[in-house]
Parts: sequence; structure tokens; C-alpha cells
Amino acid sequence: MPANLIPLELLNSGEWADVAVVSGEPGWVTRLAELGVRIGSRLHVLQAGSPCLLEVGESRLSLRSDWAMQILVRPVTA
Repeated sequence: MPANLIPLELLNSGEWADVAVVSGEPGWVTRLAELGVRIGSRLHVLQAGSPCLLEVGESRLSLRSDWAMQILVRPVTA
């Protein structure tokens, strides 16, 4: 795993992060990209845990923990 990248599932509520890697089957990666979760996008964790509630742009998404583990992010520090 590249330096300072962590699975999305490990973020806490209220944290922001930039998406660095989205892995998994191509259909899953494409669907997430359509929803705004793609390399370079910034997301906000509204509720940590399973399911994880995210805000991406003006959309809110709910992801199960196994899906959140396939998204590697770089936490944003203020």
C-alpha cells in the first residue's frame, strides 16, 4: 500500500479525504465513478462504521464496510 493511504473504512465521522485508489471488479469501479467516487475526488465521512455514510460533492452515499475497504484514501489535514 502506498505511503499515507488508508482504507476508507478506517476514517472517523467528520473526516475529509481524497480518493487515491478504487479497486474491485470493473463494474463496481465504474458505478462508483458515476456516483462521484473516483481518483482525485474529495469526500466527507458523515457517519463512520457499517454502513458508512459519505458526502461526495452534493450527493450522499451509503457503503458497506467490505466496499469501503476497496477504496484507499489520503486523509486531508487542516
